[in-house]
Amino acid sequence: MSTEVKAYGTASADAPLQEIKINRRALQAHDVEFEILYCGICHSDLHQIKNDFGGTLFPIVPGHEIVGRVTAIGDHVKNFKIGDLAAVGCIVDSCGNCEYCEDGIEQFCDEGVTFSFNSEDKISGGHTLGGFSKTYVCHEKYVLKMPPFKDLAAAAPLLCAGITVYSPLKHWQAGPGKKVGILGIGGLGHLAIKIAKAMGAEVVVFTTSPSKVEDAKRLGADEAVLSSDAETMAKYARQLHFIIDTVSAKHDVNVYLNLLRHDGTVVLVGLPPEPLEVASFNVVIGRRSFAGSNIGGIAETQEMLDFCFEHTITAESEIISIQEVNHAFERLEKGDVKYRFVIDMASL
Repeated sequence: MSTEVKAYGTASADAPLQEIKINRRALQAHDVEFEILYCGICHSDLHQIKNDFGGTLFPIVPGHEIVGRVTAIGDHVKNFKIGDLAAVGCIVDSCGNCEYCEDGIEQFCDEGVTFSFNSEDKISGGHTLGGFSKTYVCHEKYVLKMPPFKDLAAAAPLLCAGITVYSPLKHWQAGPGKKVGILGIGGLGHLAIKIAKAMGAEVVVFTTSPSKVEDAKRLGADEAVLSSDAETMAKYARQLHFIIDTVSAKHDVNVYLNLLRHDGTVVLVGLPPEPLEVASFNVVIGRRSFAGSNIGGIAETQEMLDFCFEHTITAESEIISIQEVNHAFERLEKGDVKYRFVIDMASL
């Protein structure tokens, strides 16, 4: 029998979020139920409630950076017990049988993953509802063991922003002897600085904002460059092994391809609304690559959480109540946050 719980959601793209009631499924044999303590706010939450990508399923309850404490477990659950810290990120189901699922990269599942909100719910019917709510229920395979971070709220954004930058940094082997560029200092970029430094890389940040040059150094960057300064930018030509591009606005990636050494790669993790153009000579010369990356699998997300706990990495966060969420989305749309909002779900 399903359970009715409080949540914050909206029934249309032009209506504010408000308190609503939703149903969580009855606990199944392999399910973990947890009380949500904190939920981060991601820019993709804003896109989805505004239906910017099309296909939003209303009513929508956003939230996919979910941290909580286990309150109940199914009869066959092996890896969690009541009272444990737990977390859910972007993925809550996949086919489990395709080559990608078997390789632990469920984000590329042949049949398509089920996301923690705004996806077809193959178990309960309807669509999934996210972490702006009192509780969450998920198969234990997709529930993460949340380390006991000193600041648990600030660790919530790791569930999306953290894995989004950790995965490409690991895949392209950021580490000692590598000079890594980070384009943009926002929710993703500021965590990329911290993680790349913890991996042992030399970190160079590129920003369009003069106020963020010093902040990049505070966050741990070895160097920070104002990208509008053509003379300084020219000094970095053919210097970088790898650049992670977190920018979600239209921009010229060719500028950054020309900063790569031979066999270097610019990896896009932001989601610009318009296509980006790559000039052929900028990849042909030097055997450079322009690539993309999208979150990470469950095992890699767990690895990222453990890595960040070991290195005391959390997001720079502003903690808000659920009643402030509409104002927070307005501020997020204007870029008025350093660097992530996190909701204290006790306020619901």
